Amino acid sequence: MAKIVLGMATSHGPLLSTPPEQWGERVKADRTNPALWFRGTPYKFDALETLRSAEKLDQKSELAERQTRYARCRKALDALAATFETANPDVVVIVGNDQQEIFCDKNMPAFSVYWGESVTNRPPTEEQMAKMPPGSSLATFAHRPEKETHYPCAPDLGRHIIQTMMDKEFDVGTSKALPSDGLEWSRDSLPHAFGFILRQIMKDRPVPHVPVMINTFYPPNQPTAQRCHRFGLALKEAIEGFPKDARVAVIASGGLSHFVVDEDLDQKFLGFLKKGDVKGMTTMPETFLQSGTSEFKNWIPVGAIAHGAGLAMDVVDYVPCYRSSAGTGNAMGFVRWT
Repeated sequence: MAKIVLGMATSHGPLLSTPPEQWGERVKADRTNPALWFRGTPYKFDALETLRSAEKLDQKSELAERQTRYARCRKALDALAATFETANPDVVVIVGNDQQEIFCDKNMPAFSVYWGESVTNRPPTEEQMAKMPPGSSLATFAHRPEKETHYPCAPDLGRHIIQTMMDKEFDVGTSKALPSDGLEWSRDSLPHAFGFILRQIMKDRPVPHVPVMINTFYPPNQPTAQRCHRFGLALKEAIEGFPKDARVAVIASGGLSHFVVDEDLDQKFLGFLKKGDVKGMTTMPETFLQSGTSEFKNWIPVGAIAHGAGLAMDVVDYVPCYRSSAGTGNAMGFVRWT
């Protein structure tokens, strides 16, 4: 039978792979974003800057500070990659979300499991690069390769997960080939949540994996935090019920708070996660879990799996990366369960 031997969770935001000197490119998008979510309320940039003026966030977004925080993030990613290499699992289940890279308004499943033989990741074309949001193109190398690459999947485990989740009344969507209806600048390639793990944690030496996607971002069918926890419990039973000897790693991709950094919310969440505090994790207001911060919902099922498997959580680092005086940016978290 399969055994869960490793859990991980990592942020995947563009700032992790953008030179600190160029973080300001992302602020161009922040200034035009009409809904910068912060503690349950959407703000415009100027209003948010006024609201948080007492926090002196301009100092936290100075170049020297950005450089220090960027270096910490890269060190933490290296630590996760080394842990993964040492664990040497036979197969990996990656839990992430798609940001209209393959799914769109034509079809947006709440939960989806991929069970094809492989996935394809391609470098963006020059035309696609030109259509990306400000600053995004600087970091594409972190999740998209220099040439078309085919990464092996684990279709037998994927099919088993699908059948087990259906038995447990999770009506998951399924794919044997990646849909290609997403945004024009991102379509025909693997969602960045998954490409980031393959490139930055597995270092382009991937073991077979199963992509599991949760619609954290897009109303009206976003699963609640409580539903995501229950999904994790069912996913753990599915993995452990796989009738082959296999050492399995489970990895969450995304988070923590963004596109507005909220250190208090992040620290509370990490505390709940470490203690396995189900009530704490699942009773946060849903209005707090919007936009990028919704990716907490990728961490919740992986935390449930790892805690249930008896693994101990270690916070490798937590690095709030600010890019503006309004507090926009991405709080980066790096966690492992061993």
